[in-house]
This record gives sequence, C-alpha cells and structure tokens, in this order.
Amino acid sequence: MKKAYLGISFSNRKKFEEEVKALEIGLLEQNYELFVFVDQYHFQPHEEKAMMEVAFKEIESSDLFIAELTTKAIGVGIEVGYAFAKEIPIVYLRQKGSEYSTTAGGCAEVILEYENAEHLKQSIADLNF
Repeated sequence: MKKAYLGISFSNRKKFEEEVKALEIGLLEQNYELFVFVDQYHFQPHEEKAMMEVAFKEIESSDLFIAELTTKAIGVGIEVGYAFAKEIPIVYLRQKGSEYSTTAGGCAEVILEYENAEHLKQSIADLNF
C-alpha cells in the first residue's frame, strides 16, 4: 500500500474530522493509506527543529502529499513547498467558497474544491494517481 501524507493545520485538525475520515475511505480505493502527521506526533513549542525534521522525513517517505488548505496555514505551505521540491505529487484541497492559495495551486497536480465530506470522498476515489 502507498502512503498519502495529509498536511493540515494542528489548530484546525479537529474541525475536519469528517473530511479526514472521508479521505481515508476514498484513498483506500486508490490503494493509499492516509498518514496524518498532527495525529501521529506531538511536539513542545521548543522542539520546532525536531518537528520539522520529522515532518520532512515523513513527507519524503510518502507517495502523495495532500494539503488541506480551507484555512490558510503557514506550516502546511512549507510542507507543500518541500513536497514540491522532492517531486512528490500534490493534491490541494479546499472547501467550496474558501480563499484560494495561488502558491498551493501552483504546486499542485490536482486541485479539489469540495462541498462536504461525502463529495470529498467521491472526488478522491475518482482520481487516478
């Protein structure tokens, strides 16, 4: 099974529970396991260097990078840039009506604007990675 890294803001993670579940289901149909960094690791404020080292290693070991940027997040933007530099395919997600990031859009192979979790699940399942 392949690995899909989800870049999502720690502060927004709980707001997107349904969307993360939808991604897990949709990606399984594509033979991808979803890896959510903010669910797997917890760092203290003074551990920022270690956090980024671990994040970059996890991104490098991924086959796909998914950026949930309904709400702009600097950390996810940095991860997008890193994945782009490592030539890892990027999917840029945002809810319909949210602000568009030209930076993320410029790096992404796929841009998905979704209406709700069910729409997201179907959109991901329909993609061919």
